[in-house]
Amino acid sequence: METKDIRKLNDEQLTAEVKAAQRRLFDLRTQQVVGEKVTDHSQFGKLRLDVARMKTEETSRRRTTK
Repeated sequence: METKDIRKLNDEQLTAEVKAAQRRLFDLRTQQVVGEKVTDHSQFGKLRLDVARMKTEETSRRRTTK
């Protein structure tokens, strides 16, 4: 997800997207540990970056509302 798309989301949508991305990352890690074949290993990095972008936007919103 790109930064411009993240900025268009409202607070509730942003929180939901963060939780969904964290869940997908958890599921990928679980697949890897259990021994299931992970088809696209680049998803790990992409999801981590997406979560970081979304959390950064959440933090900046909180700081501007104070």
